[in-house]
Amino acid sequence: MTLTPSTLWDDDHTRRVTCIACGETVDRDDAREYDKHGERWDREDKTFEYLCKPCDRECCHQPRDGLERTLVAAGAGRTDRRTFLRRYGELATDSEPNCEDP
Repeated sequence: MTLTPSTLWDDDHTRRVTCIACGETVDRDDAREYDKHGERWDREDKTFEYLCKPCDRECCHQPRDGLERTLVAAGAGRTDRRTFLRRYGELATDSEPNCEDP
């Protein structure tokens, strides 16, 4: 059997996924892949998380070099919100790109 891109991704388009931002369950066609390691095209042995299209549009699509390391170091997902925000604020610097800057 020859595998083509349509064969490889056919199941992707018929399943439902959960948005990691808002928690909505949507058709895979109505979602965007999110790869926290930033290597979206390296698919070998990888599973992806998903954002629904409205949440994806709200995201900053600027380069994020070092962002994931900073989030992990600040305790994202492992500590309470107040502690995480304090740690993230301490780790982030003004020299990093800001999505709201023109």
